[in-house]
Amino acid sequence: MSPSRLAIAVAFATSVASESVAQTEQRTIKGSTVAVYNLVGRLRAIAGTGDAVVVDITRAGTDAAKLKIETGPIGGRETLRIVYPSDRIVYPDLRRSRTSIHVRDDGTFGSGSDDRYDQVDIRSDGPGLEAHTDLVVRIPRGQKVELFLGVGRADIVNVEGELLLDVASAEVDVAGVKGNLVLDTGSGRVAVRDVTGDLNIDSGSGGMTLDKVKGSILRLDSGSGGVQASDIDVKEFRADVGSGGLRVYRLTASDINVDTGSGGATLELLSVFEKLTVDTGSGGVTVRAPAALSAEVDVETGSGGFQTDFEITTRRVSRNRIEGRIGAGKAQIRIEAGSGSIRLLKS
Repeated sequence: MSPSRLAIAVAFATSVASESVAQTEQRTIKGSTVAVYNLVGRLRAIAGTGDAVVVDITRAGTDAAKLKIETGPIGGRETLRIVYPSDRIVYPDLRRSRTSIHVRDDGTFGSGSDDRYDQVDIRSDGPGLEAHTDLVVRIPRGQKVELFLGVGRADIVNVEGELLLDVASAEVDVAGVKGNLVLDTGSGRVAVRDVTGDLNIDSGSGGMTLDKVKGSILRLDSGSGGVQASDIDVKEFRADVGSGGLRVYRLTASDINVDTGSGGATLELLSVFEKLTVDTGSGGVTVRAPAALSAEVDVETGSGGFQTDFEITTRRVSRNRIEGRIGAGKAQIRIEAGSGSIRLLKS
């Protein structure tokens, strides 16, 4: 290669590198409630110090310089918003070919009602604004924070506060959180472990895994994708699974309510309880309870049998339904399966 051609090649490579170099800066947001919005990229929330939320912002992509960072109060919250000046965004790390999100003029999206929005399409390739933002959010102890992410990945690690995470299409991983936590996900796998506090998860699709959750109430709502949980210690357990089934191991709870459309349910209970209700559209039900169980029992199945190793004093028996009592009948058990067998066994 001639010297002149080499110089041109080097200049071109330098120009491309300068266009895609990551740009990092920092913002500090202070308020009783802080909300952070970003359409595309990775979000990592970690423990912070002081009395303010500190956000490290890394813009990347060939069009990164076009992104705007805006702050200010909206709806009674102090906000930080990454504004994308395009209705078509290119994000090569996107696993799905396309995701569409309704975005308001101020860069907010997600929960809340407002008709003034534009539809933004996020694609893995093709024409559009090639830019994304990775955020590291440092949250001080006791802070109330709402985090909104469109597409990418979200991690919350060792945070102590009151948190809401709302994502459209992203994998979510939560570990070591203390405080009330709400997770609202459109699609993407959700993994939660070592959480102390009330937990509410609403997932459209992608499945959930939970391990070591302790609090007053645990609510799970999954449109599609299986749910598996272990070492759960709460007063109230609620699970609504559209498809994919539910498996819970080493559950301690007083009030248990499970509803599955398809896939069945398996529950391993470590302690006696006050109320257990299980309703499955299709798929069997297996409940393992302590030998000391004392309960009024009402079991019904559309097709499939009933198996138990508890001694039940029956008061009504029909082809598909059994009503009776175990011991003194202190608790209430109601299990109904549209199809599939029901098993009530000693753990």
